[in-house]
Amino acid sequence: MLRLWEWIKAGYLRIVDPFAAWLVRNNVGPNTITTVGTLTYVIGGAIYATGHIRTAGWFLGLTACFDVLDGKVARASGRTTVFGAFYDSTLDRVADGAVLGGLAIFFARNDVLHGVPPWAGTPMVAMTLLGIIGTFLTSYTRARAEALGIDAKVGMMQRPERVVLLSAPQAFFGLALGGWVLMLIVTLLTVTAWITAVQRIVYVHRVTQAIDHPELHPAGASVPPAVATGGRDPGLPS
Repeated sequence: MLRLWEWIKAGYLRIVDPFAAWLVRNNVGPNTITTVGTLTYVIGGAIYATGHIRTAGWFLGLTACFDVLDGKVARASGRTTVFGAFYDSTLDRVADGAVLGGLAIFFARNDVLHGVPPWAGTPMVAMTLLGIIGTFLTSYTRARAEALGIDAKVGMMQRPERVVLLSAPQAFFGLALGGWVLMLIVTLLTVTAWITAVQRIVYVHRVTQAIDHPELHPAGASVPPAVATGGRDPGLPS
């Protein structure tokens, strides 16, 4: 399955390459692409909220290329910046919140839209809200770890997989089986997001043991500089 996923990603990148080249030739900035991409996620979330699940799935699937294009254009045009990375990461959270928020509204309006069984509306609102928290936690734990000088890109649910789960199944199945497919996808996304957050917490705990408990580790154990200074650059004032 991992090899198949890598093959799919490689094929997708080959399809996106000509669009990236066209954007570079036309001097389109990567931050502009990031902004437009985020707006498409907001629109997709709004479509979900109205109950047009299959339409939203196709829309998000077709516009997901913006997630890749901004980075490719930035590298190809030599316009990679620190702010660009910060801006992209920040708007990714807006995009995730918009899509999952749209699904939460859809479930909350189940008495009108009748997309899932009558008893499932409120539990699925709660599940989706947990999904939003879990998704934000996966991003926060990685960002906080990187601030400590630790690369915590671990766990089973990275952003590409999350984008696929939020679009592809809905595009093909919509509200099939009385909404059960959608409910299972949202539940899967929520559970795996929380598992990923826990995996990253455990990973950072293991890496930081050398500084938190030096008596248990040999002298001179390798510790990221930022970890040793509590996440602050030793050359800068706190």
